[in-house]
This record gives sequence, C-alpha cells and structure tokens, in this order.
Amino acid sequence: MPILWRDAMASALYGPGGFFVAGTGPADHFRTSVHASPGFATALLRLISEVDSTLGHPDRFDVVDVGAGRGELLRALAGLAVGVSARRSPDEPSLVAARPSLAERIRFTAVEYADRPENLPEEINWTSEIPAGITGVLLATEWLDNVPLDIAVHTEDGWRYLLVDPATGAESVGEPVSPDDLDWLTNWWPRPETPHNNHSRAEIGRTRDEAWAQAVGKISRGLAVAVDYGHLRETRPVDGTLTGYRGGRQVPPVPDGSSDVTAHVAMDSAASAGAAVARCAYSLVLQREALRALGADGGRPPLSLAGTDPVGYVRALAAASAVAELTDPAGLGGHWWLRQPVGIPLGPVVAR
Repeated sequence: MPILWRDAMASALYGPGGFFVAGTGPADHFRTSVHASPGFATALLRLISEVDSTLGHPDRFDVVDVGAGRGELLRALAGLAVGVSARRSPDEPSLVAARPSLAERIRFTAVEYADRPENLPEEINWTSEIPAGITGVLLATEWLDNVPLDIAVHTEDGWRYLLVDPATGAESVGEPVSPDDLDWLTNWWPRPETPHNNHSRAEIGRTRDEAWAQAVGKISRGLAVAVDYGHLRETRPVDGTLTGYRGGRQVPPVPDGSSDVTAHVAMDSAASAGAAVARCAYSLVLQREALRALGADGGRPPLSLAGTDPVGYVRALAAASAVAELTDPAGLGGHWWLRQPVGIPLGPVVAR
C-alpha cells in the first residue's frame, strides 16, 4: 500500500532490519570522505584543536559524531589524538594546539541506531540519541541526506505529496501538502519559470532543518559541522535527487530496506534553521575550500624530493593522491561544509 516517502524512508533505513541498523554498515555500500582518506580525519583534528583553543581548553572536550556508521571516523580521530599527544609530528606543525592534554580531556560519542560494534574502543561512547550539553564539536558527516523527508510533485492544482509502494518503489500522487510544507516550498524550493513546469518534483527539507536545529540546540558551547552533498535555492534540481546505493553502485530508490535511500540536502535552508537556534551566523563553503584551509590541499610534492628522499617522495605522493580525492570538485570536493558556532565567535575557526 502506498505511503508517504518520509514514512517509507524511516522504516527502510532505521526500522527493524533497516539498512543502517542491520548488516555490516554503510561502508560496504558507498564511499564517504571518512573512508576515502585519513587526511579527512587529520583535517578535522586540526579543526577540533582550534575549537579547543577557542574554548580555553575546557576540562572536558566533547566530540560527537551523528550518524556514525560503525564508528570509523571516531576511531581515526581517537588514534590521531593519542598519537599527537605521544609525539608532535614535524610534518604537521598546525597540530601543535593538540597538545598532550587534549587526549586526556577529549570524550568521543558516536550517535547511531545500530548496535554498538563489538570491537569498538572503550573510549568511544555509543548511543542512539544526541547528548545534551555538548562542549566541543558535533560532527554530522553525510547524516542529513539520510534524514527521512517527504517528496512533492507540482500538479495543476498545486503541490501534492508523492506516495510510494515500499516493496516496488512505484509512486502515486497523494493529498495536497500541509500548510507548513507549503510554506517551506514557497520559501526554499522555487519552481522553474517555464510554460510547462507541472509535474516538477521537490524534496521537502523541513525535516532536515528540524533535525539540524535540534542537533545545534544540544551544544552549550562549541561548533557544529555538517558535511554533505547538497544544493542552494538558486540551483535546486528540477526533478530532485532521490536515489539509492547498494554494493557500491547507484540503484533505483526502492525503500524496502535493502539499499540506502538518500537525497541531497537543501544546505541553505538547514543553515538558516541552525542559525536561528544558535543566534549566530554560520559559514557555508565547499569541502575543497574547507580542507585546503585546514592544510589538506592535495598538492603534489616537489619532484626534487624524489632525488633526495625517494621513500619520502613516494609516501608524500600517495598522501597527496588520497587528499586529491577529497578535494575533487566533481566528487567529494563538491560536498558542502556547514559550520555553525554556538557561544564562540565567528572567527578563523569557521570563517575561513
């Protein structure tokens, strides 16, 4: 029986046996920045260090990963934090702020509906809800795109919900959208100005706005960072972006629990919702810009290094290639970084 897309996604992704709850985890089905290169975690540790300094090195520094998968990002960050505390790398001078005391003060929390992985390090807390009173950094890497949302189609009598059969993915037209969703569509998803623009689709991002606003509201002082693929009001896709992923391949979006079902994020709308809660301006930049500002530029090492230090040259070349994937504008580098400060100034930490 056809149901709202939001309900179908919620069940397919997070219900009993859902895609993100059962199995070995999303890493087996699609590649994110977390899985692409250790340079992503290194850049985030730089950001964490800067926020720690801005906060005055609090006794407890929280790092909360929302939509943590199987804890891959926090594992990497925990290892880096310990390594930096044990020895300061001469190749990474900007990590100086992550001095030994940070490893003693940092507290890692993974937020995920799946059961805690058996081999997860003890220092990583595991919970299904975002904790309140965060002092530190909240990370949401490709989380908002999996927050269930409704989909609408514009007909001759206005916007109506699209319904879907969870078993087949077949769609049908339902009731007119609610007043709240109509307001969101009017403000954030303008229809193309063409003579025949009926039947254009829209992905109603109001649920993502609410989820981001709630996450920002859990922070006492610090920074919330959402990294996701998305679009802005001036460039909304006419037919939407809803799709599926399974086994490393893009597949039709059938919400039966066998595959990921995802849609790009209306980043400017979510940003506005978070800023209203934080009462502070946000920063919204592409990933390639954010990572380069944090020292991950993907540049090739000088060829002269090959003559003086062949092993070091090969190592640096491999590292540069890995970072290049993160900054590729046609791929992961085209993701957006939404950075929302809470109780701290909009300074170099988030503005560059």
